[in-house]
Amino acid sequence: MALAGLGVGIIVGLTGMGGGALMTPILVLLFHVNPVAAISSDLAASAVMKPFGGAVHARRGTVNWRLVGWLCAGSVPSAFLGVLLLRLLGDDENVQHIVKLSLGAALLLAAGGMILKAWAARRNGDGPPAEITVKPVPTLLIGVMGGLVVGLTSVGSGSLIIVALLALYPRLRANDLVGTDLVQAVPLVTAAALGHAFFGDLHLDIAGAVMLGSIPGVLIGSRISSRAPGGLVRSALIIVLLASSLKLFDLPTQVVGAVTGAAAMVAIVLGVTGRLRQRSDKNAEEPLREPVSV
Repeated sequence: MALAGLGVGIIVGLTGMGGGALMTPILVLLFHVNPVAAISSDLAASAVMKPFGGAVHARRGTVNWRLVGWLCAGSVPSAFLGVLLLRLLGDDENVQHIVKLSLGAALLLAAGGMILKAWAARRNGDGPPAEITVKPVPTLLIGVMGGLVVGLTSVGSGSLIIVALLALYPRLRANDLVGTDLVQAVPLVTAAALGHAFFGDLHLDIAGAVMLGSIPGVLIGSRISSRAPGGLVRSALIIVLLASSLKLFDLPTQVVGAVTGAAAMVAIVLGVTGRLRQRSDKNAEEPLREPVSV
């Protein structure tokens, strides 16, 4: 579990998201942890891990603090509500199955969020931050829905809320999206973790093992993020999210393998095509050298 936490922490440090979307299905599928216990343990680990990434973005100035305030105003109380709804549903097998299906759906949305993040990065580039006008009520509603999903599934503090922010604030840079979401995720996942701890769902041994690996992992990922090829990491994360979601839907292993294999082939083709296009554009921009006369 500590090694799994290390890998997930590195991915969070590299991409700014993927903690709950990866760690919870790993605990459920690989270590056969009860879904509710996996959700609560992952939330506790994320509450400790998220501040490291948020602090980096805060120092770099890639955080919109007004957006953070309105998001937290909605997400923190709704995270408690999500935990309460999960407890009201009960702990029998039917409820656990519903939680697994909900988690699978959330992972599909998370994969879509990663794709939108890549699109925004290519569309907006790394120029100066765009001036945006904060819309309080829609932003508050995004926080409410995001917090509810996080309380129920532990997924959404990264990818899902970014999807909604992209739709509401299309001019916001990708770096600002990630930084703002990481900072608002700190009180959000903390509230959800405290809610699970209050109801006795938190397993300290599982959470401790995940923290043991995830904290150094997120520090390593943050240090090498400037050198790592972001497109490659993002593509790998999308494929893992897709495979995890399909497996949580109890689809046959052959179907999961075929779909993820096709997704990997598409990612490879797009990566090679993009690299060739960049190379051709660079060659076209280079001025022709004039012959030197002797």
